[in-house]
Amino acid sequence: MKFNYQIIIEYLGQKFVGWQTQKNGISVQETIEKALTKTLKTKIKVIGSGRTDTGVNALGQSGNFYSNIEIKNTFKFLSTLNFYLTEHDISVLKLKRRELKFHSRHSAKKRQYEYIIINRCSKPTIDQNTSWWVKKKLDLKKMKKAASFFLGTHDFSALRSSSCVAKSPIRTISKAKLKKKADKIFITFESKSFLQTQVRSMVGCLKYVGENKWSVDKIKKILKSRSRRDCAPPAPAKGLFLKKISY
Repeated sequence: MKFNYQIIIEYLGQKFVGWQTQKNGISVQETIEKALTKTLKTKIKVIGSGRTDTGVNALGQSGNFYSNIEIKNTFKFLSTLNFYLTEHDISVLKLKRRELKFHSRHSAKKRQYEYIIINRCSKPTIDQNTSWWVKKKLDLKKMKKAASFFLGTHDFSALRSSSCVAKSPIRTISKAKLKKKADKIFITFESKSFLQTQVRSMVGCLKYVGENKWSVDKIKKILKSRSRRDCAPPAPAKGLFLKKISY
């Protein structure tokens, strides 16, 4: 009998070349597959909900795997699996049995990313590896207005990486929200799918607006231009988190 299991994964991305298995370094996918193979004592392949780039973190990455072994004790399974992941900055938070047709990537309805900026004069110590330190005071009101121009369906050619392999640059942003808590700015974007480096590029553009390097309306001009040359430099990967996948 064949079983299909979904796992929810948390990880820090600094040590990895990204989610997907690659020849040029250690990936999150490869590391989890090795741990699952040790835990279940059979070869396991994991299907991820989507790729995260080098250095990007996750609070709620979703994956699924097929196995001929029925997992009856979830606590024991997670304890053993996380034992093999201890040194890798990866934790598997949840396990759920799914129908065989469930697919972490194709079944996903929405993906939510969150970016964290620390906006203060002093360099962060605790959060230095999981946020973007911006020393200059940012105008949150202008950034919120600029973010609203990303909402809806647009051609995001100007905000995707030159190495992006997506067939279409058209994406629909259903949420673009900014909130500030103390000296942290949280930027949330939600869509069914994103282009490579799209979220970090959007954050980079918002930072330019917040620093008054750009006007708020510059965002509309960038989208219309469809040229990568008009985009601000992408925000660093370390401040980005794949927060949640909705099914």
